[in-house]
Amino acid sequence: MGKIIVSPSILSADFTNIGSAVSEIDASGASWLHMDVMDGSFVPNLTFGPSLVRAVRRITKAFLDVHLMIVHPNRYIWEFADAGADSITFHYEAETHTQKFLSEIRGTGLKAGIAIVPSTPVSVLEEVLPFIDLALIMTVNPGFGGQKLIPECLNKVNKLAKMREEAELDFLISVDGGINEITAPEAKKAGTDILVIGSSFFKSGDKSGLVKQLQI
Repeated sequence: MGKIIVSPSILSADFTNIGSAVSEIDASGASWLHMDVMDGSFVPNLTFGPSLVRAVRRITKAFLDVHLMIVHPNRYIWEFADAGADSITFHYEAETHTQKFLSEIRGTGLKAGIAIVPSTPVSVLEEVLPFIDLALIMTVNPGFGGQKLIPECLNKVNKLAKMREEAELDFLISVDGGINEITAPEAKKAGTDILVIGSSFFKSGDKSGLVKQLQI
């Protein structure tokens, strides 16, 4: 689908100095910034809400890729849109009226994404693929950063890429979880367009070099 998009996840940043973390992402050459919103219910962790998205929006021009790992995501669409999100991705497992919500997100002018956890088959997305701009395949069980990629999840990426080709659609495929210099080539080979990268980005001593390596 074109050049690989690298989307560093703020979840792995030092939350005592978010401004510096955002500056590091901007300086690295990454054009996207991934923001994981967790509610302690859908996943076993709490992170942040629209206020942090709004604060980050004020200090960066990066594409803000907001990933809602929350129950009832439809309740918060306008709050995150007003905060400055560029895309909103919610979980198939958390929303009954999936197509309706995707259309509502697009109605705000934002890109609409849908995500699935490792235990959910990619086949459940077939009917909503015409309504999405982004599909996110979780390659770890969501909730915490620093986990190892589940290799079997890349099979779902490959299946989704074939579904996209057969349907003649152009949505992007993103992977999130355990992405680093070692796992990224396999993710790209499977058909990934967007690499969400967390702990390996912030631990890197050469962030711009890492981004360039992953973009190839």
